Amino acid sequence: MTELTNFIRFNEDGTFTGNIASIAYDIDITGTAFTSTNKDAPVYRVFGKSPLGRKIDLGGIWRKKNQSGGEYLSLSVNTGHTRLNANLGRFPGQDDEDLMAVIPWD
Repeated sequence: MTELTNFIRFNEDGTFTGNIASIAYDIDITGTAFTSTNKDAPVYRVFGKSPLGRKIDLGGIWRKKNQSGGEYLSLSVNTGHTRLNANLGRFPGQDDEDLMAVIPWD
């Protein structure tokens, strides 16, 4: 498999790894499942690393419903330079159901 960009790979243990990239940034990300009693809270927290290698909170992934009631995941992160909003969908050309494409909509 070639090196991927703009993806998230979910793991069975409730974590994920991935990458978000544009001409302005290229960030490897990780995340963990998040549980809250707040119905508006994200279902995953998203983390990156500072230039000195410190873990920093970049944002979250929310479970949302479309107009017909189907569920989807939506990512919102602050890269430090810009805010990225994106949906997660099947990664083109891949059979791995745990691999999701980051599809910006901002």
